[in-house]
Amino acid sequence: MSTDCYPQYIVALLKADKYPHPVDTVSLVQTHISFVLLAGDFVYKFKKPVNFGFLDFSTLDKRRYCCEQELLLNRRLSPEIYLGLVRITDNDGAITLDGQGTVIEYGVKMQRMPEERMMVRVIDRGELCEGHILSLVDVLVPFYEQAERSSKIDTFGTAEAVAVNVLENFDQTRDFIGGGALTWEQFDLISSYARSVLAQTDIFQARIEAGRIRDCHGDLYSANICLTDKVYIYDCIEFNERFRYCDVASDVAFLAMDLDFHGLHELSALFIDRFCRQSGDEGLRRMLNFYTCYRAYVRGKIGLFTAADPAVDTQVKKTSLAAAADYFSLACQYAEQR
Repeated sequence: MSTDCYPQYIVALLKADKYPHPVDTVSLVQTHISFVLLAGDFVYKFKKPVNFGFLDFSTLDKRRYCCEQELLLNRRLSPEIYLGLVRITDNDGAITLDGQGTVIEYGVKMQRMPEERMMVRVIDRGELCEGHILSLVDVLVPFYEQAERSSKIDTFGTAEAVAVNVLENFDQTRDFIGGGALTWEQFDLISSYARSVLAQTDIFQARIEAGRIRDCHGDLYSANICLTDKVYIYDCIEFNERFRYCDVASDVAFLAMDLDFHGLHELSALFIDRFCRQSGDEGLRRMLNFYTCYRAYVRGKIGLFTAADPAVDTQVKKTSLAAAADYFSLACQYAEQR
């Protein structure tokens, strides 16, 4: 692929000799918001200068701040992975990693984790077991107990605040209905269910009073977990507080939904049972269907957005639509379990 569309600093960092440590080859992975360079034993992540409203990386100062937040927040769960802030400098045209000259970009340096131990790979091989689930719970329970709680954070647990996140998904997917992944019947079932729960303001207030609204992870599913000698959970949401300040039930529901999506229903049930027991949070069960439904719908929405991107090829479009249809079907199952 041509490098003409890449920023100059990315083109420079695709060369192995630009790094102060052994590197055989450099691989570039892109998301809609990041450039990720895999270089030897390390990973370098840079934010694209984009502004999607809910996410704003449009200036160098904003990207630096979000890099600093990414380090601070992810060190709560994986301090060994998040090594530090890096600077890309330009000295009369010579682009260097942490060198002399004008700073033109900031990034995050991370320890590279073994690909074969990523949770998604472990699931694909059929190797995920009860021991992994229990280890995850052992990490997550103290994390939430220690996670920040404040009067400001509590406001994100009200029914009104939760509705902002939930209802915007329906507005953003309405134009996709009938396109093969989402039907009007599914849309009506899920949206009606969500609104019926949101109308019960007392159950959301009870979660606030129980102290269950915390500074959470925000993106807790298998793509962001590595199972090696210990459990590493990384890549939390650093760019928008309203996606991270939430009910612990919403965070935990994401992983439970992800296990259900992969057909691991017994492990999903074990995860919730053990988490509720160890955390003393039996009230979580009352919110579980609502939040698993919400999380499944969000993943379906992402599949629709990916398939609609003109830059993706035919196979990616097909795969994304199929996954979206599966997520919407799962969301319906949760809605029917009301």
